[in-house]
Amino acid sequence: MMIKKTQLSDAITPYIYGTTRLGDDSIPVEKRIEIANTAMEAGVWFHTSHHYNTALKILHEAFANNPGAIPKLIVKLGGSTIAEFRKDIQKNLQPLGVDHIDVGQLCLGGGLAEEFATGGKCYDEFRKILDEGVVNNFVMEVFPWTSQVPLQALQKGYSDELVSAHIFYLNPLQRFAGNALWDELRIRKAPVIAMRTVSGGPVHRLRDVPGFAWKEYLQQRAVEVAPIFEESGVENWTEFCVRYAHSLPNVISTVGATSRIENLKEFLRAKDNLQPLPESIMSKISALHYRWSDELDVKAEPWTM
Repeated sequence: MMIKKTQLSDAITPYIYGTTRLGDDSIPVEKRIEIANTAMEAGVWFHTSHHYNTALKILHEAFANNPGAIPKLIVKLGGSTIAEFRKDIQKNLQPLGVDHIDVGQLCLGGGLAEEFATGGKCYDEFRKILDEGVVNNFVMEVFPWTSQVPLQALQKGYSDELVSAHIFYLNPLQRFAGNALWDELRIRKAPVIAMRTVSGGPVHRLRDVPGFAWKEYLQQRAVEVAPIFEESGVENWTEFCVRYAHSLPNVISTVGATSRIENLKEFLRAKDNLQPLPESIMSKISALHYRWSDELDVKAEPWTM
């Protein structure tokens, strides 16, 4: 059944299983199918992409084994032209073996991004895709270096009827919407899907274990966030991160990836305990996010963070 834009916030599960690690060929196929099946049986939505190596192949097999439990899907869809965008839809549909995408994540570049920012003809094309039923909803992907595009579209009202939510890295160590865009989203109470729930792993490992953080800036941020986490009294980093996301009024879900059953079960337990974190904790993290965005995020070269 098609989920209309106005229904997305109510329909989406508070935790979405991120499938990045299903594409890791160093993990035995049966282990990857097992965790996909576990997440499917839990009834949560999935987030995926044909860019995740062999993830779609694993999902196809899991779906074939349990067709009654095929989840709702958020799928990354990209391109610099509508022709490229339509091809990208098929690059996901065909390997998955499904006939539609519940939510398409708009990953726009080049001329398509320019049209989106300026209210161009791409909007008519995206509406055609929705009318065809091949995609049921769109959410807009955001990075620090792309924040101006959705901000301009929001301010002019171009994307109001098309975009159901904005999706970006949002966790205690990262907020990948630039400050101006974040403020606009908060003022509008616009739905947000928070990606990368735990920011790459437990904050103490990010802070203390050399090489655990994939970028130095994450290790530096962990130094500042670890005392806030400790102050909260929450024992588990996963619970802290899920509760952090859902303490933000406009966040409707959070996307967390893992290849380990025990870690998936942590996410699933956390989604059932969405008690807001204390305002003092949220305020301290918010202040860090505003500073980090100005100091580094919006100045970063694409894909360096």
